[in-house]
Amino acid sequence: MAKRAAKKAARKRAPAKKKKAGTAKRRAASSRSRTAADPLGRYKAKRDFKKTQEPSGTRRRVSKAGKLAYLIQKHDASRLHYDFRLEWNGTLMSWAVPKGPSENPDDKRLAVHVEDHPVDYGSFEGTIPQGEYGGGTVMLWDRGTWEPQEGVDVDEALASGKLAFILHGERLKGKWALVRLRPRSPKDKDNWLLIKELDDHVKRSGKLVTERDVTSVASGRGMDEIAEGRRVWHSNRKGRAAAEAAPEILAGPAHRRSAQKKSR
Repeated sequence: MAKRAAKKAARKRAPAKKKKAGTAKRRAASSRSRTAADPLGRYKAKRDFKKTQEPSGTRRRVSKAGKLAYLIQKHDASRLHYDFRLEWNGTLMSWAVPKGPSENPDDKRLAVHVEDHPVDYGSFEGTIPQGEYGGGTVMLWDRGTWEPQEGVDVDEALASGKLAFILHGERLKGKWALVRLRPRSPKDKDNWLLIKELDDHVKRSGKLVTERDVTSVASGRGMDEIAEGRRVWHSNRKGRAAAEAAPEILAGPAHRRSAQKKSR
């Protein structure tokens, strides 16, 4: 009798589990739908904008005119890393590079593809409150513009797993490539390699660029100075003279003009 009662109770519980599983699938599908509708959905979901002064961001219309923004933010969070960002389709495509970029083609740097960021995140330098996602100090380490190498279709290159491009930064210049690694298991992250390609900007010896350049291109401050600053977010801050030629961020995602052009 006891066995019959146990089996009967198990049958009653089975439909409830199935229903719960179905609910989980619907929630996952809804989440994917929101992400597709809003490319910044993952970015927004990870942040409480009542606590952090990072920009909430809005997707901007694509403009074929002008130049695309490029930047790297040195980020001292749970681990020090460099956030490599390229503007495309109204947002900043982003990769976390643990060791930072290298101008030596033999140094193939791991670059973990993360959520897209708002275009106006490109002028973020300051601190993210501890306890929030990415809590720590952020330095604007490099900035400029980028363009795909000749004959490269960006969307097709991203889909195929190799994007070849040219950087026009204050520190990094010339030809580079992002190459996707094959996942070893379903749990693997979306891992890529950031590689310097052969050109006149290759440096095979001497100090690494991350060791030579340790201050902000926007303010000239080091990481400790930024961490001690009272302001956690600022935009349109005028930095040292070398930074004045950096591209402005305008209303359109791909519409850029330089300060030099503006002054003419």
